[in-house]
Parts: sequence; structure tokens; C-alpha cells
Amino acid sequence: MRRVYIRKSMVEFEPRLVALTCLYLASKAEESIVQARNLVFYIKRLYPDEYNKYELKDILGMEMKVLEALDYYLVVFHPYRSLSEFLQDAAINDVNMNQITWGIVNDTYKMDLILVHPPYRIALACIYIASVHREKDITAWFEDLHEDMNLVKNIAMEILDFYENYRTITEEKVNTAFSKLALKP
Repeated sequence: MRRVYIRKSMVEFEPRLVALTCLYLASKAEESIVQARNLVFYIKRLYPDEYNKYELKDILGMEMKVLEALDYYLVVFHPYRSLSEFLQDAAINDVNMNQITWGIVNDTYKMDLILVHPPYRIALACIYIASVHREKDITAWFEDLHEDMNLVKNIAMEILDFYENYRTITEEKVNTAFSKLALKP
């Protein structure tokens, strides 16, 4: 969905309809197809007030628009494979550090990092954050990689900034934002 809005405006494409369409397209791309008819049925059942206006024809009509916005390119590379290989290569036997690293990688999907940086660098940044957090010295391993550590540290800072900003979001701020959106025609 983020990739759609990199190229298209939220005014041009209604976000809830795009979200449903992206869910439908993702199921097709991952070869675990959910029929659009079933998607509409269950969404209306789970969210009767918010998604009641969307029909099968709306999702199918938006499908081509979303595909065009993505230039028909549905492939997204994930940092998980690189992370597994790096953790194995670094011979990190600290289970807590491995869990922290995997958790950080999972959290990166709440950001647009995967659209901006190569997956292997995201994995390295997550390992870097976890190693600092667990006070593990793996600088020699990082040096052996011959990777630009400034880039890795910049990605790590983006992740840490996300965590910092995420903490400052209170329920009151969210409710205020939703009330402002409700006032708009």
C-alpha cells in the first residue's frame, strides 16, 4: 500500500479501498488466493460500518489501478534470508540477542525502510542495534564484511527514531486526529 501512495495521492485513490485491493493482490502474489467475493463478505462482516460501501466490482476495478501504480512489479525482497545467514555467519549464540534482532526486523515493516534500503543492510542494522543493546562486541565481524558502516548506522538511526516517535503517540493524539478527519467532508 505504501508503494501505491509513493506514486499516487490519497485523494486520487481512497485508502480503505486500496487497502482491500492490496490485500487481495498480496494473496494472489503469494499464491494463497483469497477470492475477492470472500474478502468483501468477511470485511463487511468484521467492519460493518467502515467497509459496507465496497462491493466486488470496486475491488476488481481498483486492482488494475493499483497494479499500474506499482508498474506491475509486485516483488519485494525481505531481510529475513540475509538475517538468518548473517546471524549464522557471526556465530551469535545469544538466544535473547537473536530474538531481539528478529523482533526489530519485524518492526521495520511498520516503516518504509524495505522500499528505500537493500534488505541485507536492514538486516545488518538490526543486528547492530541488537548487539549494542545486548552489549555484544561484534565489530570485528562487521569489519570483515567490508560494508559501509555509515549506511548501516544511518538505517539503525532511522529504526531508533521510529521507536522514539512511536512512544510519543498517545491515545489522546490518535483520538484527536480521528476527530479532525471525521469533521472533513
